[in-house]
Amino acid sequence: MNLTRFAAALLSTVMLSVGSVVLAQAPAATPAVGQKAADFTLQTPDGASVSLGGLETKSKDVVLVLLRGFPGYQCPYCTTQVHDFAESADKFAAARTEVLLVYPGPPADLDQHAKEFLAKQQAALPANIHLVIDPDYKMTNLYGLRWDAPEETAYPSTFLLDRKGTVLFEKISKVHGDRTTAADLLAEVAKQK
Repeated sequence: MNLTRFAAALLSTVMLSVGSVVLAQAPAATPAVGQKAADFTLQTPDGASVSLGGLETKSKDVVLVLLRGFPGYQCPYCTTQVHDFAESADKFAAARTEVLLVYPGPPADLDQHAKEFLAKQQAALPANIHLVIDPDYKMTNLYGLRWDAPEETAYPSTFLLDRKGTVLFEKISKVHGDRTTAADLLAEVAKQK
């Protein structure tokens, strides 16, 4: 009888362990409209920490943009998209909205590549536009947006989050172009007010 209980306990332990491994390896899910977006903290190219939750606690909406970043070259679509958002910074500020740009890529020299990317903007980013780097794909993987193919980094994606971190709008592009514009997001922000 004791041997039977021991075998049953051992089997239960093995099954729980296997179940835990399976759960730990499950791919991350992209937050959908109506869900809370997972918090994360990343660094600017100069080493300052920026957290998604920290931007939300300013009682502002947050536009979260995952760029393609540095897939071995500077993405011209990313350059255009960031320039568009920077040019509309005053409109986002008037709407009490912060913009967080995530620049992913291979870890080697990603901070330097991000600085080169920012130099193409021809001016410093406005105070309500933040650019962080994702050298280990921490945020990219957390949101299930890793584009794991040669010369790729992440699916270009845009989210509008309310002050509590709930997703109000999302767009995931499975191609290089087809990006959300600043005007698109400003219209979404206005719909939420």
